[in-house]
Amino acid sequence: MTITVKTPEQIELMRAAGSVVAQALEAVGELVRPGVTTAELNEAADALIRSKGAVPSFLGYNNYPKSICTSVNAAVVHGIPGSYVLKDGDIVSVDIGAILYGWQGDAARTFYVGSVAPEVQRLCEVTKECFFEGIKFAKPGCHIADISAAIERHAQSHGYGVVRELTGHGIGTHMHEPPSIPNFVDARDGRGVKLVKGMTLAIEPMINLGKRDVWTLADGWTVETRDKKPSAHYENTIAVTDDEPLLLTLTRGC
Repeated sequence: MTITVKTPEQIELMRAAGSVVAQALEAVGELVRPGVTTAELNEAADALIRSKGAVPSFLGYNNYPKSICTSVNAAVVHGIPGSYVLKDGDIVSVDIGAILYGWQGDAARTFYVGSVAPEVQRLCEVTKECFFEGIKFAKPGCHIADISAAIERHAQSHGYGVVRELTGHGIGTHMHEPPSIPNFVDARDGRGVKLVKGMTLAIEPMINLGKRDVWTLADGWTVETRDKKPSAHYENTIAVTDDEPLLLTLTRGC
């Protein structure tokens, strides 16, 4: 699959899909508290997405069984909603995708459940900061590696592990399109793709409180830190413009 450059009209359609994702994240965020199950979060997001005339991107994707991903504490990404009851002190990373008019939106947030330890709060804050450090380089003339380097540099300056097995990605009529957008720099890859106006990207730092190493659990989906320390995830879909990147999935306040 080649990298697709979108027209202004297509980007507006992606903005509409991104708005659905943002609203679903807000609906989930309002529900997050001790005593709520991750299945309840999934049901709320699914209902919101469908109420807007969209469909969940994740449901059935490579046989994924739910409409969103809910990754608790040491789970990095792809956690399957179910009977788990959120507890005071947990964090839960929620990843949501929606398709509207044939176009995709994709974003993730990490939510606090009740009173969260200061060091874990700081992890979540820095993970969000990594995203905004990265998109300073999401402009024409820069390369993918410029985004990657900024994310890695900011995370490592705080002593955190940067996940290497999973990356951000292009997005459009397909949820995953070229190019891949790592959160680290591999010298073997050079500077990567040069960015041009109209590229649409899902940039998503996945940052660990401990080491970077992860593994996939027996469910075949949930990716977890090997040292069992918490991980945070922050993602938005963006469009490259002549100036600052256009954020297509922003929720209120974040």
